[in-house]
Amino acid sequence: MPHGAQGAHGAHGRPPTRRERWASFKESPFLPASVLVLILAAAAGLFAGSYTYSMADPTPRHVPTAVVGSYEEGRGKAFLAGMEKALDASLKIHAYDSRAAAVRAVDDQKVFAILDTRDAGEKVVLDVSGASGASVAELLEKAAPAVGRATGVEVTVRDIKPLQEGDPRGLAIFYISLAAVIIGFIGAIQLSVHARGLNPMERIAFTAAYALLGGFAIVVAVDWILGALKLPFVESWLILALTMFTSGMVFTMFNTLFGRWAMLPTWGLMVMLGNPSSGGAVSWPLLPSPLGVIGRWLPPGGSVNAQHTAVYFAGHQHVFPFLVLAGWALLSCAVFWTWRHRHPGGRAAPPAHASGTPRP
Repeated sequence: MPHGAQGAHGAHGRPPTRRERWASFKESPFLPASVLVLILAAAAGLFAGSYTYSMADPTPRHVPTAVVGSYEEGRGKAFLAGMEKALDASLKIHAYDSRAAAVRAVDDQKVFAILDTRDAGEKVVLDVSGASGASVAELLEKAAPAVGRATGVEVTVRDIKPLQEGDPRGLAIFYISLAAVIIGFIGAIQLSVHARGLNPMERIAFTAAYALLGGFAIVVAVDWILGALKLPFVESWLILALTMFTSGMVFTMFNTLFGRWAMLPTWGLMVMLGNPSSGGAVSWPLLPSPLGVIGRWLPPGGSVNAQHTAVYFAGHQHVFPFLVLAGWALLSCAVFWTWRHRHPGGRAAPPAHASGTPRP
């Protein structure tokens, strides 16, 4: 009796039992297809929810702000209190002895603005930094004049670190980092499908190869062709290449651990959690507090932070984002190499006689 007939009528022509129907269903393509239907529906909701939660209504929590001058005297104190009330957030005050020291703090990305109070608080010069975070700068620019009118303080607002003309909203760095992250793990998926026979070291080498070429292509498209963002060529290229390599190896690690379901943890870590919390689309002071902390330790956040500093704060690069990217890349490579025998694909070693070794 054909196999399909047995599954339909049981072993002896009788109706199949519940156990037999379940066994037949498990061996059919309908089980993974049904699971995928449920997973994709849940993923759609979670994807929309994670981005809406992070980006739809950015709200300041703590805004690191440098203060110079008599900010605790007269109307200066009232102005600070008014700003916190208008923003519905606390200004995390960092006092500096001079404006030059406060500007260095902006360049080091320790603060997002400078409040220079003069004449016992009668006048305030608010220096914002659009490059530090366009969304934060916009909120401060809107709030300060209104608070000044309410408190009787003369307010002057300046942008001392503006965004580039081709990137007025400050989103280009987020977009190029997002491209590197997504193409990074899609490349690893395609290697698994179309170059399944690659051995472990070959797979790592080809991941590095498409990462280097992909990073170069992103710089060429965004800077040389579109002119949307002037990038420091070598530094931006290497950051993008490291991002793509890390993303590709993260998928490869999960593919080693979870097989065909590797896309789930990869998508969850890199896209649903990593990208919204990276600080690229919404500055970290405006993110929900847990995301503002977690995002800096994930590859998308490391990529955005490193690229952001390279583009707008040359000479003030930090090592931390590179440690984040390198740490994830090394972890992924180590897991893949340790359990490489579990990774789907690879080639069997050629027989001894095929390599010219004489038979015993």
